[in-house]
Amino acid sequence: MKSRNVPILAISLALCQSGPPIIVLLGGIAGRAMAPTPALATLPISFMVLGVALFVIPASLLMRRVGRRRGFMLAAGIAGLGALLGAYALSQRNFVLFSLASMLVGLNGAFVQQYRFAAAESVEHAHAGRAISFVLLGGIFAGFLGPEVARRTQGLFGEFYVGSFISLAVLYAASVFLLSFLRDVAPPSQIKVANGRPLTEIARQPNYLIAVMAGLVSYGVMTFIMTATPVHLSNLGNFSLDQTALIIQSHLIAMYLPSLVTGFLLERFGLFRNMIAGATLLLACTVVAIYSREFIHFWWALVLLGLGWNLLFVGGTVLLTHTYRPEERFKTQASNDFIVFAVQATASLSAGSILFYSSWDRLNLIGLGLVVVAFIVVLSQRRQLPRAAAQTA
Repeated sequence: MKSRNVPILAISLALCQSGPPIIVLLGGIAGRAMAPTPALATLPISFMVLGVALFVIPASLLMRRVGRRRGFMLAAGIAGLGALLGAYALSQRNFVLFSLASMLVGLNGAFVQQYRFAAAESVEHAHAGRAISFVLLGGIFAGFLGPEVARRTQGLFGEFYVGSFISLAVLYAASVFLLSFLRDVAPPSQIKVANGRPLTEIARQPNYLIAVMAGLVSYGVMTFIMTATPVHLSNLGNFSLDQTALIIQSHLIAMYLPSLVTGFLLERFGLFRNMIAGATLLLACTVVAIYSREFIHFWWALVLLGLGWNLLFVGGTVLLTHTYRPEERFKTQASNDFIVFAVQATASLSAGSILFYSSWDRLNLIGLGLVVVAFIVVLSQRRQLPRAAAQTA
């Protein structure tokens, strides 16, 4: 019966993850209209990512005490209030308040990142890859839902995208209701808080280091390029909001659509081949992006970005589950996510400035450098990786 958590988490992820696409699509455009300088246009997006980084550890600690169900419900409720605050900020043209509202959406993102671990805990260890991939399938629907909500409801309550954020609040409310049916895998009282190895010992494992690297490179490169794309297309002047929305929408679908088969690929080909394939796709993305001048070029670059993110990130997540014992899960997951999303926040915060003060090409060259690091680390530690995802580290 524990497996019923997996579809609940997948649907809830579809609802909750509709928020970040709306922030990514509209945050930079609205920010450019409200920010005191164009270099700060992507700050609302950065605040959302910063919210994830700041709350990954508190999220883990809270759920350790109250359980995953209550933690997930509380976070989705706060994000709903953040969406309403964002609508109010837009109606008042308040850039600072809008950025803070984006951070509340990011707060929920810190909890949503734990969905994949909750799914892995709800099934047998051998099927963790499939469970994680199934939950991430919710991102496909989020990829459709977020941009569609942003486009179709932007004028419902006046101009300047107020309707988009009010509609987002409704999606978060639906998620709170759905999550009320989630079952905690183990009551908090049964978790042995005092037991387990020190985090420093866990972190010295090669597999832990590879898992963290996979997460920070996949999320860092993805965020770096994705955050800058809407603003870059807007700066070029010959791309409409519908075209930009389609590119972002396609990117988000490419991030999650491979989850239909990622779990099976991990079990069939092993972690090493899947992670190398993910890094290769990210490398191809940066090359295509550098030479992008037409709509189809940008579309392909962002699709490759999403595909590469999926293979490398899911591989790193599965690998991380091999590095800890049940009583060590919360602190290990929290440490991994803090590092990954701190890097993501840095990438998001710097994307706008690099784009404004430097160039789109140099931004992608930085991403290329990070991917090369991923190649070197994975190749050098190949023998440390489990031969198949179902093996125990």
